[in-house]
Amino acid sequence: MDTDKDRINWSEEESRALHGRLLALGVKVAVAESLTVGRVQAELGRVSGASGYFAGGVTCYATEAKVRLLGVDAAHAAEVNAVSARVAEEMARGAAKLFGCEIAVATTGYAEPDAARGVAEPFAWVAVVRREYLVAAHHRHPRKGLCHAARRVRLCVAGRRNRDLAAKELRRTARH
Repeated sequence: MDTDKDRINWSEEESRALHGRLLALGVKVAVAESLTVGRVQAELGRVSGASGYFAGGVTCYATEAKVRLLGVDAAHAAEVNAVSARVAEEMARGAAKLFGCEIAVATTGYAEPDAARGVAEPFAWVAVVRREYLVAAHHRHPRKGLCHAARRVRLCVAGRRNRDLAAKELRRTARH
C-alpha cells in the first residue's frame, strides 16, 4: 500500500509536526474512514511512536457498518447514500466515542463519478471533531482535500484561536 498512488501524501514534516503536537498534548486520535479506505490511519501511524496518540480506527464502506459501529443515523444515511457533512460528523463523533478519544477524523465521499446517483465528479466530506468542536469541509477533489487533513488536525488540537483558523482554512480549501 505504500506507493505514491496509495498515499495521501502528507509530507514527512507534516507527519512529524502532528506527531509532536499530539504527544505533547497527551491526546488520543481515532479515525473513521469510508472513501479513504484506511489511508488516513496509515498516515497517522507511519511515524515511530504513533501508539502514543493514535488509538485506532475503522474503515466502514457499508452503510450498515457506519450505522452499527459509529452510530450514523440510518434514515439520513439512506437518503444520501451515506455521503454528506452530517454523515462525516456522525462518523467522527462515533469514532471518538468508540475509541474513547478527544479527537477524531472521518472521511466519506465518492472516489469516482457515479451516474446512477447523479455524481458527475469525485468529492469528499472530511470532518474533524475535538470534544464538542467540529470542522467539516466538502472537497471536489478528494485527494487534494485529504492532503490538508493533517494541518486541520494540528490546528484543531491547539486551542480555540487555531480551531477558528482551521475553520477558515477549510472554507478556503473547500472551494478548490
